[in-house]
Amino acid sequence: MRDSHYTIRTATTADLDGARAVMLDTVYRDFGTGYVPRWHGDIIDLGGAYVTPARHTLLVAVDGRDGEVVATGALDSRGPAHPPNPAHVAEKYPSGLTAQLRRVYVRPEHRRRGLARRLVDELLAFAAADGGYRAVYLHTDPAVSGAEPFWRSLAKIVHDEREDAGGGQGIVHFDVPMP
Repeated sequence: MRDSHYTIRTATTADLDGARAVMLDTVYRDFGTGYVPRWHGDIIDLGGAYVTPARHTLLVAVDGRDGEVVATGALDSRGPAHPPNPAHVAEKYPSGLTAQLRRVYVRPEHRRRGLARRLVDELLAFAAADGGYRAVYLHTDPAVSGAEPFWRSLAKIVHDEREDAGGGQGIVHFDVPMP
């Protein structure tokens, strides 16, 4: 179901607190980890991570009924680092040439309305318009309800750490087709 009362747009400075709240609520509620600086430092400095740098962006979905930020999606030019990611994944997706999708989160009460897909479509359009990206990458934690099936519907798995000896971090790595 797609609701027309949502607006997807590039985040402004006025949106950053709302976007941060969506992200922090997600890492506490859905990930169960809470805020971990080495994994979530970008959430605290959204401007420095996504707004200011060229070739990066932060999108928000805003509910037109009350102006609340209800979903987020970000993209940056940093490929996956090794460690903690497998070396072959980091080599395949080098920084500068890889658009990495990040922080595609939707508040639970606004899910199943097409917001995540709309955010991803806009992020992919941003990556294509940049002209310098040769691949789009993301990783997800399959323990988060709905995350793995959503990404499987849009992307191709390039590595599933659950199949590694010892299970790795349990993360699933995806290649997203460029538009």
